[in-house]
Amino acid sequence: MIAEMKIVLLESLRISAEELEARVRPFIQDGHTFQSYPHSSAAEQVQRAADADAVIIGNMPLRRETLSQCKKLKMIDVAFTGLDHVDLDYAREHHITVCNAAGYSTSTVAELTLGNTIALMRHVAANEKNCRIGKGPVPVLGVELSGKTVGIVGFGAIGSYTAKLFHGFGCKILAYMPRARQTPDYVQSVFLEQLLQASDIVSLHCPLTPDTKNLIGETELSRMKPTAVLVNMARGGVVDTTALAKALRQSRIRGAVVDVFDQEPPLPEGHPLLDVPNILLTPHIAYASEQSMIRRADITFKNLRAWMDGKPQNVKV
Repeated sequence: MIAEMKIVLLESLRISAEELEARVRPFIQDGHTFQSYPHSSAAEQVQRAADADAVIIGNMPLRRETLSQCKKLKMIDVAFTGLDHVDLDYAREHHITVCNAAGYSTSTVAELTLGNTIALMRHVAANEKNCRIGKGPVPVLGVELSGKTVGIVGFGAIGSYTAKLFHGFGCKILAYMPRARQTPDYVQSVFLEQLLQASDIVSLHCPLTPDTKNLIGETELSRMKPTAVLVNMARGGVVDTTALAKALRQSRIRGAVVDVFDQEPPLPEGHPLLDVPNILLTPHIAYASEQSMIRRADITFKNLRAWMDGKPQNVKV
């Protein structure tokens, strides 16, 4: 029999109370304690998780200062794919299991990647604004996807699904992947420099690691075509924000689509990307849909159950 455990959800999973209750009920029936909060500040994290055996978070930071005060903590259940917001070194040092919700947002991110790329290339935002104020179309013609070369940086589940969607629109697909992977026949694996030089659209889908920090900087942007578009649906730190802002101001690339930043939105006044031309910004929503939130809740609670049963899944630490 598993000993009674205290489980604390430190932020909303963005599902209904009924959906949450249905997933929590089996754990309560087994004698475990469950506490849920819509959001937790750093100070509240410490207060709420101090005596927890397992915590569930989404993309809120969980740093060493907090973890060091959670002496009973044995498991961090991350309802997210990326883990750069969690102090994994501390978890390793203290034998805390860390699991993620791999795969929950694959189609959701890929669809918005495609949709926002089309929106930028067809000047949807500017034309929508003109329509609302009684004007006609903007004077610049849009550009279609068909026939374009799309470079996918990071060919995991999201990158490969994104490639599939772009291929369906008649695009040629290049991919840069540090580790060899099996790819469909329509994907050509190339080095990053080749990808940047040849692509009309460069779409980022790699995790943020020490190796990918500022992967796209001034040098990499200078290798892109002046007619190319950069799309970042990965993590903000993969791109040097200052270098991207400079490249857009100088029209060294056609434009950019950005959903992720070096900090979580809302962005502060004066952020470098807020006042540059030819950019489409969304406040980190690529992963979020009605369907993906249900999928990630399912994966998160399955992770918790598997860990309790001694057969942890989606283990990252």
